[in-house]
Amino acid sequence: MTDDATDGYAPHPYIGGRTAVLRALAAWRMKWPGTPRVLVLTGNPGCGRSHLITGFLMLCDPEYRKRLPLDDLDPSTVPSELPAPAVPGAAGMTAAQVAWLLADHFGLEADDVTDVFTELATLAAPVTVVVPDVDRAGPVRTAGEPARLTREVLKPLAAIETVHLLTEMPRELAEEFAAGLPVGTVQVIDLDAPQWADPQGLVLQAEALLNPQLGAPDLPFTTDAPTRGSLAEAIGRRAGTSPLTVELAVQSILTSPDTFTPHDEAPLPSSIGQALDLHARRLQADPQTLRHLLAPLALAEGDGLPVELWPRLVNTLAGKDMSGVIAGGSALTEPFVRSLERDGDDGPHTLLQLLHPAIADEIRAGLPNIRTAQTQLAMALLEAVPEQDWSKADAYVRDHIAGHTLEAGLLPQLLTDPGLFVHADPVPLRAAIEAVPTGELGAPARTYLRTAPLLTRTQAPAVQRAALLETAFVEDGLPEYADAIHRLGLNLPWQTLWSRPVPGISAVSVGSLPRREGPAIPVAVLDVPAGTPGEGSRSAVLVLGLVQPDHLGDTDTEQILRLSEEERAATPLELTRGTDHLRVWDRASGEIVATLLSDTPVTAADLSPDGILLVATERGAKALRILP
Repeated sequence: MTDDATDGYAPHPYIGGRTAVLRALAAWRMKWPGTPRVLVLTGNPGCGRSHLITGFLMLCDPEYRKRLPLDDLDPSTVPSELPAPAVPGAAGMTAAQVAWLLADHFGLEADDVTDVFTELATLAAPVTVVVPDVDRAGPVRTAGEPARLTREVLKPLAAIETVHLLTEMPRELAEEFAAGLPVGTVQVIDLDAPQWADPQGLVLQAEALLNPQLGAPDLPFTTDAPTRGSLAEAIGRRAGTSPLTVELAVQSILTSPDTFTPHDEAPLPSSIGQALDLHARRLQADPQTLRHLLAPLALAEGDGLPVELWPRLVNTLAGKDMSGVIAGGSALTEPFVRSLERDGDDGPHTLLQLLHPAIADEIRAGLPNIRTAQTQLAMALLEAVPEQDWSKADAYVRDHIAGHTLEAGLLPQLLTDPGLFVHADPVPLRAAIEAVPTGELGAPARTYLRTAPLLTRTQAPAVQRAALLETAFVEDGLPEYADAIHRLGLNLPWQTLWSRPVPGISAVSVGSLPRREGPAIPVAVLDVPAGTPGEGSRSAVLVLGLVQPDHLGDTDTEQILRLSEEERAATPLELTRGTDHLRVWDRASGEIVATLLSDTPVTAADLSPDGILLVATERGAKALRILP
């Protein structure tokens, strides 16, 4: 059975069809008896999964429903008015981020991701969750986040009997997802299958796109209703089950109407690849030329490619100068590309992106070797960094070079540059590094990966990222990388003097050890568990030099001069402490001088009169000189 019977009702104004699917979604929303608790939409790229869920959510939102002609729609497709479901959109998000969005929506008290599912299961009333755009999950396209989201979030959600879940995902993930659930729990709706296909909806879509009253230009075959209807029928018939193919066919025609004959079906595409090739031929261009122009966009990361970088990368991948084609090729690329305006640190930027991810899939499938192409792109992007100074790099290059080198197999070689660690957006950089087997990562990359949760959680600016990484490098025995960070020209709030991996420290204090000759030695006194190497024989303490962490032998702690309360009150800096952070304040101005975040709980801290911060965490102890 196809979806062409509307029984006289008006089509959904946004979806324009899909009556059978909308009936299934409405039944799920209202929990009709016999309706599976979990629904999954799947199908070929471009089948309209995301579009369909967006239109259905309009019917689920109490405010948006007021704008829809509900009385004109098929009643079996319109769910009753209920509170809006939770909709943690997955586009660009990690699996963990989607889980935390759920926790925020339901006000859950959770310390980690697994707690989210435990807390959800204890809620008194059933909950409704819609997770769209699974295929677009993750800040790095090739890092495997859609599969991680499916396994680590969607499967645990579906296993909770009080959760009613609607999601959409590629067919291979849908099969894996459904295979692990009890019979009767889940229904997979394949939008390309005959019982869910909507050929009449494709015709309605084409006619709407061709209609001057809905924005199409006035042309002989758009203003004449019978001609427009015949053309829409032909476009829908040729497109099979793909709304994207319909859209590309119409946009191609409207971009260059002079080259189109309305009564000839031969130039109408039956696939996304044909839409590309037929459009190029209608403009008397080589289809490969169009694919050359779109290739950098098909390999791009994030929200799109800066328009300034696009020509350079086209030339790189094509292996020849394409500037003439680019200068006169707007009609060639227009049906497949859109531009976005984004605000940046130095003003607005124009980004180019492909109209739909399925176009990118088609372009990538036609590349001879994706790894080679990504290697070429990565080299071109690296050459675009002025003076190899990451602080001067274009934001796209700085934040997404890791994604390109990941697919090129070159990311480990890139992860030795402290400047990149400091200036790149930590969210995509962390995601890219996590996709590399740990055994292939060098020591600096492992340090970054350990520190990355702090950087992403706090959204720290570059100076704070630099300071946290500087300390982490010293902790991990990589002082040369800490020194390199100090050479980046940033005004760091501290210099880490030393770090010692001493577990179990219960208290710390600064003091001074008098000498018979010369000034007293500043010292760090650490209360440590009995048996700690280097502890004093008469007490469970470890005495180290505060500036140079030399063991001071079997020091008699009674010889150490401690700060009095009066001396502490007279120091220019003061210290406050939380469970995972420390703040150093200027006593006179009341301003924060430095904030130290820790990835393990802070167990003790002290501050010397000359501004050396002594800190103990579960990992060990370290000393940081606070810089003016």
